[in-house]
Amino acid sequence: MIHEVLPVGPLQCNCSILGDEETRTALVIDPGDELEKIQDILDRHQLKVEGIIITHAHVDHVGAAAELRRRTGAPVYMNENDLRMRAYLGVQAGLLNMKPPEKPEIDVMVRDADTVKLADTDLIVLHTPGHTRGSISLHLPTEEKLIAGDTLFRESIGRTDMPGGDSHAIIASIREKLLTLDDNTIVIPGHGPETTIGHEREFNYFLQNL
Repeated sequence: MIHEVLPVGPLQCNCSILGDEETRTALVIDPGDELEKIQDILDRHQLKVEGIIITHAHVDHVGAAAELRRRTGAPVYMNENDLRMRAYLGVQAGLLNMKPPEKPEIDVMVRDADTVKLADTDLIVLHTPGHTRGSISLHLPTEEKLIAGDTLFRESIGRTDMPGGDSHAIIASIREKLLTLDDNTIVIPGHGPETTIGHEREFNYFLQNL
């Protein structure tokens, strides 16, 4: 499988581009900004976008989704609990001194344990509230990877001091949904370097005594 991680926008959101080498179909996860750079990667691998997945509706993860949907015709996937957050993208942008993005239409409301397919690869949706009410992570069992959004970072966790945040919920999400995965699972967080479940289990201050 093709998997390129591209940090985009002023907050360097990790946009994941997943491509199947046989069918040349793709999923784009968290296209937060810099659509032309995302398009360059798609073009280089000759990939056709079949789906756009938003891990949560913060502006730095959503900013280019509407234009990517318009260009490709691909459906946008998001958890329904972040619809209210999506409605306030303009406010979020203002707080960050960013240009307000177009609000993307949400075509598919994904829930916990749903599966999004990319050719023969399954992405299992894990509802992991805490950073926002509708935060999701995506587990790719055959690839031993987790795309964690802003739920889990290398030796840290997502902030919970913004609207929709819940410190108890994020710890419960990590304990019940993420730490049940194999220690060798590679974690692609929403920002910053990759890590593994085993590393976080051992070294993440916030996860000690879980």
